[in-house]
Amino acid sequence: MDFSLQHHESFIGRPATDLPTPSLILSKPTLEKNINQLLQDVKDLRLSFRPHVKTLKSLELTRLMLANGTHRRIVASTLSELRGVLPLAKEGILDEALYGLPIYPSALPHLQHILTTTPTLKLLLMIDSPQHIDILESYAAANPTRNIAAWPVFIKIDVGSHRAGVELSSDELPALVRRVEGSKAVELYGFYCHAGHSYACRREEEVKTVLGEEVRGVLEAVRFIQGKRKVVVSVGSTPTAHVVREVRGFLNGGVEVECVMYTGNYPSNDLQQVCTGIVKEEEQALRILAEVCSVYPGRNEALINAGTVALSKETSEVPGFGRVVDRAEWSVARMSQEHGILGLSGKDTEGPEKVEEVFRVGQKVMLYCQHACITAAAHFVYYVVDEEDVVRETWVPWKGW
Repeated sequence: MDFSLQHHESFIGRPATDLPTPSLILSKPTLEKNINQLLQDVKDLRLSFRPHVKTLKSLELTRLMLANGTHRRIVASTLSELRGVLPLAKEGILDEALYGLPIYPSALPHLQHILTTTPTLKLLLMIDSPQHIDILESYAAANPTRNIAAWPVFIKIDVGSHRAGVELSSDELPALVRRVEGSKAVELYGFYCHAGHSYACRREEEVKTVLGEEVRGVLEAVRFIQGKRKVVVSVGSTPTAHVVREVRGFLNGGVEVECVMYTGNYPSNDLQQVCTGIVKEEEQALRILAEVCSVYPGRNEALINAGTVALSKETSEVPGFGRVVDRAEWSVARMSQEHGILGLSGKDTEGPEKVEEVFRVGQKVMLYCQHACITAAAHFVYYVVDEEDVVRETWVPWKGW
């Protein structure tokens, strides 16, 4: 068993530098600042909010994102995450959860079990193909005593990321809407999209442009609905005044639209988010503590005990697979499974700093990671620290699928 799972509470009250390595460290003040800023934006813009729980996958963080029940719905990427949030539903501060993958047959019995054991929780499904309707109709026929008459569904729209969803310009979209409206196994809840390609943006104006395209995409899909009724359009990014203008401009039409904003990485942030130009370096709440295992003056490099399985092989415009927090010129230049190699990240790798003058065997180093979602998945315990980097809490995330 992982050492942290057995002993993590014993580190409460101790400085982060006392932790075993590698360890994942979360700054609670930074988490709270990032969360509270977004919650204030959502309030000011009068938007509904559906946080994604996929990044840090923990009960404690989900409670913070929901503001302890001020917001009452989430998105999850795994069945494990859905099971993990059930205590909040039973507590009465979570009403609704969206399973964020297009539905597949083997997930349905698990979802049905969740509905049966937690009847106060409303479960939404994602679809983007008529085959999904076939699956849900077959399941309904095979389970006539199911405790809901129809599955509420989001139709996923592809607005440019080409990961999942039906393209807005495709003839498949209006046909799918008609199929949903004609089926007794489902009811149309709304339209959903995620502009994953926004990660490639490098300026705030670029982010606003992509977000505008995303909002227009889901709103355009609404025109395929028959009749006038409320429908939810769900988009994913930080809300801005630009988004509000897009939504309000659409409200002149004949459909009532509620904009549900969802996002998952914003509490922690990472180097990829810093590269977009809208996140500051000090807004990163997640760090990895590693330890220097050896120093090599001949090639001006150092070995640390954080490799691929502790950091991931995600990259960005920031050089390397992770960056030393207090020495930005040093990054994780190469990795194998458990080994990381610290090297100078500038073009002049024989620069003024010599590795033997900077690092020594046994020294502990803090690293910013490239992609918090992937890095967090590798760790069994999160050590949550205060302003002085003293461990005050330990969070055990939900693992698996």
